[in-house]
Amino acid sequence: MTTLDAALSGTFSIGGDLTVNRLGFGAMRITGKGIWGPPEDPDEARATLRRLPELNVNFIDTAESYGPHISEELIGEVLAPYSKGTIVATKGGLTRTGPDVWPQLGRPEFLRQGAILSLRRLKLDVIDLWQLHRIDAKVPAREQFETIAQLQKDGIIRHAGLSQVSVAEIKEAQKFFPVTTVQNLYNFANRESEDVLDYCEANGIGFIPWFPLAGGDLVKGHADAQAIVAKHNASPSQIALAWLLKRSPVMLPIPGTGKVKHLEDNVAAAAIKLSDEDFATLDKIGKKG
Repeated sequence: MTTLDAALSGTFSIGGDLTVNRLGFGAMRITGKGIWGPPEDPDEARATLRRLPELNVNFIDTAESYGPHISEELIGEVLAPYSKGTIVATKGGLTRTGPDVWPQLGRPEFLRQGAILSLRRLKLDVIDLWQLHRIDAKVPAREQFETIAQLQKDGIIRHAGLSQVSVAEIKEAQKFFPVTTVQNLYNFANRESEDVLDYCEANGIGFIPWFPLAGGDLVKGHADAQAIVAKHNASPSQIALAWLLKRSPVMLPIPGTGKVKHLEDNVAAAAIKLSDEDFATLDKIGKKG
């Protein structure tokens, strides 16, 4: 029987002082279609959240724009007061005007308001990790970074991160505050942020790959990969997650779902230990795409 324990994924210390199990949970999918409005099955979404501490998933990633607000509200409702060691990260910098529509808004007053309201919805005294969802090109980056630094000084947020950024943008932000996490698109089949991941690993910055399960279909189409799937008695998606976990010690995958069974399937990937040979074989397949 497969052991369901996120602790098997190993640990990482965000900012050097927030230790989490590396396999976390992305809370985008506990909302409605188009990440808009309440979930189709609210009871199942709540059951999924309740299952997290039972599986030792203690790193939860959400955003004020998921719903909007719905994801944070459900997390606060179901999980607060939080189990010891649970870290809830959230993001700001996007607004919503409809399903699947995500306008960027990086004005300082909006970022500050967002962080304060996230704090209330999540029922926290301080946001342990707040991340800028996107750097808004319409607002000077300096103003956005200064706002984040001020949120830290004011005790509203503890650590800060960035999302979908380049190495140059990380370095620029670091002039204003310590960048403790970076959340970029990255998975078994998409390596466009390889240089960012390498920079994060070299500098002890947590790397949160969004869309982490992508690549499972690629695994299905290769005999060598299928042999690895069969050897580990796993699904292609679980192998894609196991590959991410082995790729780097700073990797913090956050597969998301609103269903208990899917959550359990994802956590089962923490128990899969790929050999160096398995990893190299999969790596070659992924790079070829």
